[in-house]
Amino acid sequence: MFKKVIIAEDIDAMNLGIQQVLKDLNIADYQHSKFCDDAFLKIRASIHKNEPFDLLISDLSFKKDHREPNIINGDELAQKVRELQPDIKIIVYSVEDKSFRIKSLFENAEIDAFVLKSLNSIEELKKAINLISSSDKKFISPEISSALQEKNNFEIEELDIKILKHLANGTSQDEIIEILKDLGTKPSSKSAMEKRLSRLKDFFKANNTLHLISIVKDMGII
Repeated sequence: MFKKVIIAEDIDAMNLGIQQVLKDLNIADYQHSKFCDDAFLKIRASIHKNEPFDLLISDLSFKKDHREPNIINGDELAQKVRELQPDIKIIVYSVEDKSFRIKSLFENAEIDAFVLKSLNSIEELKKAINLISSSDKKFISPEISSALQEKNNFEIEELDIKILKHLANGTSQDEIIEILKDLGTKPSSKSAMEKRLSRLKDFFKANNTLHLISIVKDMGII
């Protein structure tokens, strides 16, 4: 079982719930942070003291305060922590249910478990901790595991990311089409661009293009 745990969670009620889970599992040595930067600094300091954490439990979304954060969300925190301490176990505990984002966490940050905040999340968090503490198996909440396994899930492509980056920089759709044509990238027609953006808006549940850019920025996609 884990001996030293750090929690990255900015909602007090959720943080207390996680702490109670750790107490129920007889894990007494834990710390918590309300900001990603703070959690990362604590993890780095623990390594320098030769007293590293062996488990990180992190949310994905964090509210900003008056300071400008270096690490803006749990996605980035998980990836940076994995690079800093490759052997640490990481559990993401979030309300996020978008398959793309969850897949990205397993592929890019190599997280060990994803627990969906729901009616059964406390028991699922306990199961996840028990499983990954004693094996190299991954844990995914049952509510989302089937969706992740569907072969017809929407997959974001490199071209989508390029288009989103251009839009975020203020480039108009017509200008992006010309850029794609110059690069020989297909499809580069106006109708194809509109269909691609419509698909992205549907997938990310965005009301409009500005909302779409805001969402993908918050998720760290661009």
